[in-house]
Amino acid sequence: MLTVTSPDADATTERILDAAYDELLHFGVKGVSVEDIAKRVGVARITIYRRFANKDALLTAVALREGQRLLARVDAAIDKQSSLEEQLVEGFVAAFQSVRNHPIVKRTLSREPELVTALLATPGAPIVALPRDYLATRIAAMRADIDARAVAEVVVRLTASFLLLPDSVIKLKTAEDLRTFARTHLVPMVTR
Repeated sequence: MLTVTSPDADATTERILDAAYDELLHFGVKGVSVEDIAKRVGVARITIYRRFANKDALLTAVALREGQRLLARVDAAIDKQSSLEEQLVEGFVAAFQSVRNHPIVKRTLSREPELVTALLATPGAPIVALPRDYLATRIAAMRADIDARAVAEVVVRLTASFLLLPDSVIKLKTAEDLRTFARTHLVPMVTR
């Protein structure tokens, strides 16, 4: 799995990321300041800038760390499944529910939705790349005969559209709704 910080990351870096997470949760992306994060951690701003080039790099690191945590939950859900199909179903359920219920995602979608669109439009957006590459690796390990990256990209973008635009004729409220959707629409992409 990818890591946000280098192997020699220290406790201060983790405290900075934790403080940035709390600031995002309480004040949103627009309200976050490196100065406030530094005060919360009890370090000088330069300490943060030695680790992160700017505020955007810090916020990206927080997002990637949260993405890694989400993928760990997905791993836990799919490691119990033997078939690629069931891994896809249970992975979709775990990922969808984790993102939909994530406190920062919920806050951002309700109070700063324009930022989500801007983030997704960023070239090489890590918010798409991280789950796409993760899923492509999983698919390729079990289905070398298909274009795993293309399938993974479609799954990630489709999932993102349902999360960003939740009003739908397709029921996606419960875990069983999500399983039905995945079996009906996602599994055929990898079993064709």
